[in-house]
Formats: sequence, structure tokens, C-alpha cells
Amino acid sequence: MVSGVEIIQNPIFDIIGKAADNLQVESYVIGGFVRDLILNRKSKDLDIVVLGDAAKIATAAAKAIGPNVPVTVFKNFGTAMVKTADFEIEFVGARKESYSRDSRKPQVAPGTIEDDQNRGDFTINALAIPLNEL
Repeated sequence: MVSGVEIIQNPIFDIIGKAADNLQVESYVIGGFVRDLILNRKSKDLDIVVLGDAAKIATAAAKAIGPNVPVTVFKNFGTAMVKTADFEIEFVGARKESYSRDSRKPQVAPGTIEDDQNRGDFTINALAIPLNEL
């Protein structure tokens, strides 16, 4: 594991940002990693929100990281996981939720980073750092 001050300078963030730029979508590291960065804690779990197809970004990032980096796609959830020696990276597409009066089950649709952050609580899930130039 790497400390928060060192990890933001880690090449993994450039790799993810460039993969997102190449696919012309925004990408953000969010949540616990950002909290740990602020607190200068060690962290190896990265949650990446993309405004687009999470599996495409994960696949592009894995190829750029190196040969034989596995990507696990969870089609039912629209997420993907990339594991390296140093990190577990979960990619999710930004989404928004709405609820009807008679159901606790949300209706889910693609959304903006603001929509995605509004779904979470108002603590660590509201923290995000952009990773690319878009």
C-alpha cells in the first residue's frame, strides 16, 4: 500500500485519465480514497465513476497498465473491476435514481457526476477528484 500523498501522484491515475480521454468521457476517483488522501492514510481501493461505459474504461485502463491485467465485468450492475499488484479498482458508470411513491425500488438511468453524488450520503461519497482533461 501507498500513502495518500504518494498515491495521487501514482501513474495509475494518469493511465485511467488518459483512457477516459481517449474514450471522451469524464472520470473521477471518489469516496474512501479521497477521504484517505485528505487524512494521509494508506489506501489500495479505488472507486472510479465514469460518465459512460464503465467496462470500456476498465478494459482500456487494464490494457494500458500492462499485458495480462484481468478485467472482471459485472453486467448486471454495470460495473467492472481491475486488480493490480497495488490496487483494486472498481469502475462504475454515473447514474441517477428516482423513486415512485409506491415503491422503494429505484428507477436507475445514466447520469452526471452530480446525479451520482446525490445518490450517496453526504459524507465520503460526496468527494470526487477529476482524473482527466475533459
